[in-house]
Amino acid sequence: MLGGAKITMWNEIRGLCAALLLMAPVALTQQPESLAKPQPPAVPAEKPRPTYVLGAGDQIVVSALEAPEIGGGPIRIDPEGYVNLPLVGRIKASGLTLEQFEVALAERLKVHIRSPEVVVNLSESAKQALGESPVFVLGAFKSPGLYPLQGQPRLTELLSRVGGLQPNAGRRIKITRRAEQGRIPLPNAVDEQDGKASSVEVSINTLMETLNPAEDLTLKPFDVLSLPKVELVYVTGDLQKTGAFPLDDREYLSITQVVALAGGLGPDAAPRKARVLRPVLNSAKRSEIPVDLKRILEGKANDFPLLPNDVLLVPRSGKSGLKRLFWVAVPAVVVSSIYVLIRNR
Repeated sequence: MLGGAKITMWNEIRGLCAALLLMAPVALTQQPESLAKPQPPAVPAEKPRPTYVLGAGDQIVVSALEAPEIGGGPIRIDPEGYVNLPLVGRIKASGLTLEQFEVALAERLKVHIRSPEVVVNLSESAKQALGESPVFVLGAFKSPGLYPLQGQPRLTELLSRVGGLQPNAGRRIKITRRAEQGRIPLPNAVDEQDGKASSVEVSINTLMETLNPAEDLTLKPFDVLSLPKVELVYVTGDLQKTGAFPLDDREYLSITQVVALAGGLGPDAAPRKARVLRPVLNSAKRSEIPVDLKRILEGKANDFPLLPNDVLLVPRSGKSGLKRLFWVAVPAVVVSSIYVLIRNR
């Protein structure tokens, strides 16, 4: 009996050991995460930079590690293909890939930073923002910019959309059209020198009065409408008429022309003390140029050209004030004397 019990016990121990040996590999493979050997994180493959070519109307984001003032919100490339950035100034972006524009910006920044690092990303393309058919509106319109071409609008319709013209707008709109959109169907249209576009100038007065309906063109994708501001010269001081006079298509107006347009000198003018106030380039200052207007008007001195934004100042004579004082004071003295004499009688 005792011997049989020992044999049974040994058989149970042997079976337990065998079971433990079978479970050991499973236990070894199922280790807790804290004991498992850490695996290196997977490194994602670097995406190639896009070869997208920037164009007018695209919106970009620019950042430079050493020049935080350049960063900020998205910047829209203007219709002429330029952007204006702090430290960099106005720089052309249209026609360059993102990488090429980064290089161009870095070159400009080398004036301020030894080794600039610039990153340019495309935020929104012109096609995304405006569809496939933008129209560019430049110059003295009330709301210049890029406009989506909705349907087949005519020139007058677009003028209404942009809010009309600024007060100093010229009187002729230039329309430029890409060659792939066909030549502008007007007899006075001309081809650009490179043959890639045609252009024409349309009179605003004629357009608004519908004197020539053909000039109310149907606009095409990527048409460019440009309207220059009127160049003016200004007259102030003792003249019959003061104000601004347009140069029109001329490069300048002579002083004699401007005085004639102003109706001549005033009665108290001091023409020998006249001077021209001329803007100083890239500043808010003006330089004073003395001119002997009396000798010029008498033909004894050469005429003087007035350039855009020049001001002709013709001061009053100092004697004119004394004259006015005399004609006001003398009658008053006479009247007072007469009153005193009458009262003393």
